[in-house]
Amino acid sequence: MFACDTDRVPGPSDERDRDSVVYLDHAATTPLRPEARAAMLDWLGGRFGNPSGAHRVARAARRAVDEARDVVADVVGCRPGEVIFTSGGTEADNLAVLGAHAARPGRVVASAIEHEAVLAAVAQVDGSLVAVDRSGRIDIEALDAVLGPDVSVVSVMAANNEVGTIQPIGEVAELVRRRAPDAVLHTDAVQAAAWLDLHEVAAAADLVAISSHKVGGPQGVGALVARGGVPLRARALGGGQERELRSGTHDVAGIVGFAAALAAAAAEREAERRRVAALRDRLAAGLAAVVPGLVDTVGGVTACPQLPGTLHVCVPGVESDALLFLLDEAGVCASAASACASGAQQASHVLAAMGVPAEAARGALRLSLGWTTTDDDVDAALAVVPAAVARLREAAA
Repeated sequence: MFACDTDRVPGPSDERDRDSVVYLDHAATTPLRPEARAAMLDWLGGRFGNPSGAHRVARAARRAVDEARDVVADVVGCRPGEVIFTSGGTEADNLAVLGAHAARPGRVVASAIEHEAVLAAVAQVDGSLVAVDRSGRIDIEALDAVLGPDVSVVSVMAANNEVGTIQPIGEVAELVRRRAPDAVLHTDAVQAAAWLDLHEVAAAADLVAISSHKVGGPQGVGALVARGGVPLRARALGGGQERELRSGTHDVAGIVGFAAALAAAAAEREAERRRVAALRDRLAAGLAAVVPGLVDTVGGVTACPQLPGTLHVCVPGVESDALLFLLDEAGVCASAASACASGAQQASHVLAAMGVPAEAARGALRLSLGWTTTDDDVDAALAVVPAAVARLREAAA
């Protein structure tokens, strides 16, 4: 009988391989926080139960879900009853856009640089997209031009997942209330949750989507905050869980881990913002000094507010796929754009909407930092990235 890879017992070399990886793809997913792991262990072992049941085991599971709901509400700034647990940010975005539109049909409007979870939903109901400027900020005048009393949903993300641009949600909300007073305002806060105070950033939004694995929780869990009175129609039908807005048995372990990670991220936010922003700035300056022609996609255009953990650059004379391959070979994990299901790199609609020339966009590189990033990681990237770029340029000459 032949042994497959899953039968092999990990050895010391495997540990060295894992330790040697420089992980700079936190915007795709960030490592599980110890607080989340500890919170989940009971529910992955001896504890269990369906929160929809009536007996003591079920009641214990329901209590755990309710306590997690309290934590999410406290971090986001809403009432516990306004938190709807989902399978992640994608489902939360889908429920927000399609559920709000189904409850009150009308025109749907979104920024041109939304995550595909929003863009696909907007396209399904023949919605329209609003232009952004060169930094990725929504064009307020363009938004004003498309708003009207027939608009039912407006979706503008709190911060972009590719380039890290922070959107002026307060300004957007003021305009929507004035020009489309009956419209529901949705914001995808998936990338923002680890870095920004959602009490301030998302206070004016009716619907707020967040995701566990972006803040150091487990994958496959998220939430949609639907503030009181917001019309919303369920997309997942069945047992009537989550106020009959999202049927399906709760992932108790995942929800508990999500809440623990979100609370930990919130507690450390201000210190981590300063620490990671300093690392990001050092990485940006170091690459700019040694990689000829490198362009900081957002930072090089304007003083536009950005997430502290995101550095997006365009490297002339190289292809993203080839660059990422060399970085991976050298133990540096990065990306060109947002993660997709197949893992293949695709043309970025975000860069296209920002007006980045196609030639420059072919050399896109996103280096995203997070709670595990260290000075050593930055030093490694400053050694590996320039060498990889030089190798590719030399081969193309």
